[in-house]
Amino acid sequence: MGKPVVHFEIGCRNQRETEQFYAALFDWSIERQGPASVISADSPGGIGGHITSLGHEPHHYTMFYVEVDDIAAYLKKAESLGGKTIVPPVPIPTGIFAWFSDPDGNTIGLVQRKV
Repeated sequence: MGKPVVHFEIGCRNQRETEQFYAALFDWSIERQGPASVISADSPGGIGGHITSLGHEPHHYTMFYVEVDDIAAYLKKAESLGGKTIVPPVPIPTGIFAWFSDPDGNTIGLVQRKV
């Protein structure tokens, strides 16, 4: 079985306006938690996500995250297939994340949860 998409992220310049837009458009439940606004996965089959304003480029982006068991190995595999590491592994409270680009330049997130 393939690796699952487990999270998504929406980057923006104005976090409050972006929260209001998506809450009104999709009736999403969004709650500010530190620097990010967490979008709950209330719907059956839905996945959670968050909205954030980095304060630097890229100011606007959408990202999905695939859960893997070894980020370093998957970054190496992506590079062997023509991809490129964009953000190397970064520890976060729930585990580790990284970004890579595919051969076309699309940016994809990886997440490895704490065990």
